Amino acid sequence: MENFNNLDSPDLQGFITQEKERAMVNEMVAKLTSACWDKCITSTPGTKFSSSESTCLSNCAQRYMDMSLIIMKRFQNMH
Repeated sequence: MENFNNLDSPDLQGFITQEKERAMVNEMVAKLTSACWDKCITSTPGTKFSSSESTCLSNCAQRYMDMSLIIMKRFQNMH
């Protein structure tokens, strides 16, 4: 069982770090989904995406992830 009684405990600090990382990933996925959906889905979706929608979504997601990595690397280099 993890020890969260002490605010400076390594267990609590590790838990907080994991939760921050989880929140960042969730936020990134939400932004990616919103941005790519708005860009690629231009009509009422049916039961499955058209090939152009699928291609657009895939390319959009890849570009979003590439840009996110570039931005993170630049922030890391600033410190």
